[in-house]
This record gives sequence, structure tokens and C-alpha cells, in this order.
Amino acid sequence: MKLASTTGDFTRYFPDTESRIRALYRAGFRHIDLSLYRDADPASVFMKEGWEREVSRLAEIAGELGMDFVQSHAPGGNPLERGPKRDLLLASTVRSLEICAMLGIPNTVVHLGWADDLLYEDKGAEEAYFARNMEFIGELIPAMEKTGVMVLAENSTHANMGNRWYLYTGQEMKDFLDYAGHPLLGACWDTGHANVEGHQYSDLTALGKDLCAIHFNDNRGGGDEHVMPYLGTMSVDEILCGLRDIGFPGPFTFECDSSARPADYWQGNRRRWKEERIAEPPLPVQEALEHALYVCGETILKAYGYEVE
Repeated sequence: MKLASTTGDFTRYFPDTESRIRALYRAGFRHIDLSLYRDADPASVFMKEGWEREVSRLAEIAGELGMDFVQSHAPGGNPLERGPKRDLLLASTVRSLEICAMLGIPNTVVHLGWADDLLYEDKGAEEAYFARNMEFIGELIPAMEKTGVMVLAENSTHANMGNRWYLYTGQEMKDFLDYAGHPLLGACWDTGHANVEGHQYSDLTALGKDLCAIHFNDNRGGGDEHVMPYLGTMSVDEILCGLRDIGFPGPFTFECDSSARPADYWQGNRRRWKEERIAEPPLPVQEALEHALYVCGETILKAYGYEVE
């Protein structure tokens, strides 16, 4: 099974994707999850003229290092918003599909939208939620069909969304995919989100062959922390048994970009002091953690009989 991690692990340390890829290589990874999460921005190199040259350069670098791109995360935002932000989100998500096609990436993970008027306990909210998100997905379908790149919906947790309607269980994700009925739509299972919700195995088996990707990360059960396995309360065994029992083909992709917690963090800031030299985790710490993450993944997969690529 291919063992991958995200370039997002080094977003705080390097301004360019090339350096982030090289950092993953030094840590031991040979398979890349390309994070475009922060690229819903006109200033992004991928939204400017000449973006194709930037993408071609990434392909060259990966080839030189003996690496490949196996997965991607589309730009972040709320598709149910209206106005310029939504327009930019749509344009940048289409661009992410074009980038994936150039790099041979089969899929990109997209966050569905949320709305304060679609609450979990409201009658009819599920169908309304599906319909409103399909408006955005419908605008992506021409690019999906042109590029052949799949769009993967991701589960979340009430810790992030409150009581807004979202996809919290494998069955809800399956119901949405059945509602959408498009062969280029699939699912990505975020294990950290699921750990907060308190269930994994039944969700994975409910998704079955619709599960196309995972975001493997841990937390302490109360919030979405995105830390390395064994730094939290998640049952690695429950997930690996689920993946094994549905015949999940991989890749096995980490999304643990906050194992070294930033000083300013949406889950809570670090306590400040009048003199600050190392409030932010230094690069050597992140590099050591990234290598530990590779060892962690290799050990987990081998324990379940997988040959690690």
C-alpha cells in the first residue's frame, strides 16, 4: 500500500510547494498528497498566468526524486456562500481539477458547504442540504468529466460544525453519493473527525467501494487536532480492520499537520510570553516529527500485513 503525507505539513515553513515536496522526501515519503487548501486566493501561483509551468515543474521535481502524486485537497471554503468568495472558490476548485489532471492525481478532496438555516434536527434538512450542495457540484461536473478527476466529499464532526447539517457518518456520505448519482463522486474518510464523533468501523463498511481516500489523523476526542497517531485517543485497530474488511486499496494518507501545534491555532493558542524565540515549533522539530510519522505509518501497515510502498 502506498504511504503518503500532505504537503500541508510544511505550509508554515516553506512558501513554495517544491520545498514542501523535498521535505516530505527527506522524511521518507515517496507518495504525495498535494494540498491546495489555501489556494482559493488570486495571489496563488496556481491562479496566475503561467500556472501550467508551475505544475510542470512540480512534476519534474517529483520525477527526479522518484516520487509521485497520489491525492489532493482542493481549496477550502464554503460552497453554500454567495458572492465573490463562492465565485473564487469555484474557479480555484476547477483549477485544482486541472492541476490534478496534469499531475496524474486521480482525485481531489472537497469540503461540502454548510448553512445556519440547515440544522441537524430540522425536518427535511437532509434533502435540502443535498440539493444545495449539488448546485456547486453540478458546476464542477463539466471540469470533472473533462479531466476525469474524481471529487471526494469528506466527513466532518459536530465539534467543527455545531448542529449544522453535514456529513458526519459513513451512511450519510453513502446517502449523499447515491443522491448525486455521478460516477466521478466518491468519499474521503477523515479519521480524526470520526474519532470526535466516536465511531469508525461501521462508517467504513457503510461506504465500502465508495471510499476512495482517507485522511489519517488523531486527536484526544474533544476537538479536531490533526495530530499523529498515538498522540490521541483514536483506535488505529478499528480503522485498519475496517479498511481491511472493505478491501480499501489505498493510498494510506496522513493529514497530521498540527502534531507540532502552531502558536496561533484555531483550536486554542499557545500561552504567550514577553520574550519569544521559539513560540513557533522550529523546522527541525517538524522534520523530526515528519520522519516519525513515516515510521508510524510503516509500522501500522506492516502490522496488518501490507507491503509498504
